[in-house]
Amino acid sequence: MKIYTKTGDDGTTGLFGGTRVPKYHIRIESYGTIDELNSWIGLIKDQEIDSLSKKVLKTIQENLFTLGALLAIDPAKEKLKSGKDRLTISKIGISDLEFLEQEIDRMEKGLVPMTHFILPGGHPTVSYCHISRTICRRAERLVAQLHQTSAIDPNILAYINRLSDFLFVLARNLSKQLKAEEILWIPDKKDQ
Repeated sequence: MKIYTKTGDDGTTGLFGGTRVPKYHIRIESYGTIDELNSWIGLIKDQEIDSLSKKVLKTIQENLFTLGALLAIDPAKEKLKSGKDRLTISKIGISDLEFLEQEIDRMEKGLVPMTHFILPGGHPTVSYCHISRTICRRAERLVAQLHQTSAIDPNILAYINRLSDFLFVLARNLSKQLKAEEILWIPDKKDQ
C-alpha cells in the first residue's frame, strides 16, 4: 500500500464509508485536531517522566485513535463493510471517562489545593501538557460545533472535556515531580 493515493489532490478527503468532503469540513477539522492532540501527548510521553504517567498517556493515545476513527465515519453510512467483513470500531465508553476521573483524583491527592490560576510554564514538559490542554479545548469546541449539525456520541464530548481537565492536573503533577515552580497569576490591583 502506497502512502500517497492522489485522491486528495482536489482538496477533498474520504470519510469511512466513502463519502468525500472538503478538507476544511468541520468533521475533518475535528478529527484532525484530535490527531494533533495525540501527537503532542506522544511528545509528553517521550519526556523523562514516571512510568505510570507514560502508561496512562499510552492508553489515552489509543483512545484518541478510536475517537478520531469514530469522528471519521460518515454518519449516513455507519454500517461499514470491508470486503466480506464488517469494520468495527469500539466506542468510547463510561469506563474510559471513569479511567480519566480516577487518574485525576489520584494525582490531585498529592497536590496542594489551587488558590489562583496558574500560568503555563515552569518546565518544558509542563509546557507540553499545557499546549496539549489548549489543543484539547480547541478539539472540544470543534466537536461541539460538529455536534450541532451531526449528532455525536455524548461520551466523545465528555471524554474530550475530561481529558482537558486531566492534562491540567497532569501539568500540575509533573510540576511537582520535576520540582518546577508553579507561577500563580495574581491580577495587578493597582489598575483597579
